[in-house]
Amino acid sequence: MNGMFHSLRSYNYRLWAGGALVSNLGTWMQRIGQDWLVLTVLTPHSATAVGTVMALQFGPPLLLLPLTGLAADHLDRRKLLLFTQAAAGLLALGLGVVILTGVVQLWQVYGFALLLGCVTAFDAPARQAFVSNLVSDDNLANAVALNSTSFNGARMIGPAVAGVLIAAVGEGWLFLINAGSYAAVLVSLSLLRVHELHTEARPASTRGSMMAGFRYVWRRPDLIAVLVMLFLIGTFGFNFAIFISTMSVTVFHGNASQYGLLTSAMAAGTLCGALLSARRPFPGMVLMGGAAAAFGVALAVAAAMPSPLLFAIVLFFVGLAALTFMTASNSMMQLTTERAMRGRVLALRIAVVMGGTPLGAPLVGWVVDRFGARWALGVGALAGLAAAAVAVAYLVRYRHLRLFRDAGRLRLVIHPEQVGVNAVRVAAGERVK
Repeated sequence: MNGMFHSLRSYNYRLWAGGALVSNLGTWMQRIGQDWLVLTVLTPHSATAVGTVMALQFGPPLLLLPLTGLAADHLDRRKLLLFTQAAAGLLALGLGVVILTGVVQLWQVYGFALLLGCVTAFDAPARQAFVSNLVSDDNLANAVALNSTSFNGARMIGPAVAGVLIAAVGEGWLFLINAGSYAAVLVSLSLLRVHELHTEARPASTRGSMMAGFRYVWRRPDLIAVLVMLFLIGTFGFNFAIFISTMSVTVFHGNASQYGLLTSAMAAGTLCGALLSARRPFPGMVLMGGAAAAFGVALAVAAAMPSPLLFAIVLFFVGLAALTFMTASNSMMQLTTERAMRGRVLALRIAVVMGGTPLGAPLVGWVVDRFGARWALGVGALAGLAAAAVAVAYLVRYRHLRLFRDAGRLRLVIHPEQVGVNAVRVAAGERVK
């Protein structure tokens, strides 16, 4: 198996990836159904309501941060995932039944979104850290990238299928289909060869365990810089449910099928970004800074597009840049973090990305309602450029990035990374002082 897919040599990883792909397809179908339900059925095209749903769904990871990271590091991750995945499936089933019985109201969608957010708060850090139990550190960057490939492959197919099904049978059936899709990941978790998992001694549960993750990150300026970048882009840039749905409805006057296809166009870019990331042994700050800048520029161009076709083409590049940045940040934070701390560090990462949504989504929704969808895309563009500026500031201060003229040509010089270097990075070929 070539270098792009070498993590699939592992039986456990193959099984997990297969179950996750099926579940991800259902999840993306539900996301489209939920956004469309709120935007076109339960409200008169209110972007603020869509933003509120996003805030309720993505806020709990921030509020529950100390507990979720602690759970990911101290509990059996496989058993924790069995519980969270089953709970998420039951919530999808419940909302589907409410919709199909014809009694659904906006407050009920808000309630289900909040409950799902609480489940996801425990599920996401455990699921991301669980990858390090499935493969060795030598294969971790590749496995993380392939996870993104699976997620974004589903992101490309799911919305297009959702658009067709919404028109054919309605939103309720999407939730029931998603509920059934959780069976795939539950079966895969049950069939794993537990004795082949890469486990480490669980850290002792002490009085300061909950704050240890914060102290660890505070001593790592590279992790702080990444988290600030994640906050900027996650809060103001990753509001795609608002960006794409409102551009489709209010600017291009399209239907659910157009919305699904536009979402799939961006997902095609994220899939390409994930596949390209699978070839990189170790992504660094330079890659993250470049991806953040490209994300900002692409969103700015998207805001000016006059037709759905041109908008879809630019969304491909938005997705490519966004996924490159997210995969690079995930791999970098896992590979440079001690195994015993990964759950808490990843919980902090997820809390920053998702926890910014309660701030950003309602604000972006208000910008749409007040000034229009194109201006909201401009907000996301500024966030990407600001994140790129954070990367440059880090590189100047800690990696001594300098621009100088040599023989009439401008050249850049940058020193090797000195913080958080481990054996994986040395094996990947980075020079260490």
